[in-house]
Amino acid sequence: MSTRALNDEEVLSEMNKMVAFIKQEAMEKAREIKVKADEEFAIEKAKLVKQAQHAIDAQSEKKRKQAEIAQKITQSTQLNKSRLRLLQRREEHLQDLFSTAREKILELSQDEGRYTQLLEGVIIQGLLQLMESDITVIAREKDVAIVETAAAGAQKQYNALSGRDVSISVLGDLPDSLAGGVKLQSGSRRITIDNTLDERLKLLESRMLPEIRHDLFGPNENRKFYT
Repeated sequence: MSTRALNDEEVLSEMNKMVAFIKQEAMEKAREIKVKADEEFAIEKAKLVKQAQHAIDAQSEKKRKQAEIAQKITQSTQLNKSRLRLLQRREEHLQDLFSTAREKILELSQDEGRYTQLLEGVIIQGLLQLMESDITVIAREKDVAIVETAAAGAQKQYNALSGRDVSISVLGDLPDSLAGGVKLQSGSRRITIDNTLDERLKLLESRMLPEIRHDLFGPNENRKFYT
């Protein structure tokens, strides 16, 4: 079966159909590309927005934490300052208490009867600690006479307690700035026992300080035990 050749009009018609088809295909492809591009743009946009939001949230969280830290530091600083002021006031109160105790000791050293009795007691303690035959008792210059009297009494009591004799010499070499009391030296001068009232007060302060703090200010929450 033979086919006839297309005339010009038919060729033109076929070409127009082909052009229309190609154009339609191109338009559909363009739409697909646009839709795909829009989807990718939307995804990328959402991703960028999410990243930006995360960055903003992270920055906000960082600033919030920095603000909290700054606030805690400020509160801690204020608390420490308050504690230091409280400790300072407590220390001042304790020093006032010990100053009062020193004043009482000075009053005691001015009461001859009580002071002689006290001196005799501390001299006996020193003699029993040293247990030597020759002892030097050192006192304030203004106390030499009363110390000699106390030493004589202590000498007798020491003999009664230990069964030993002791020779006691008294020197007035202690400074008058001390509250009173005496120091005892062995015959070789190698051993010295400090029984001055000032030293006794220091020992008392050291031993009684925890108990005094507890009585005055209550228990320390940072300590479980008291010595």
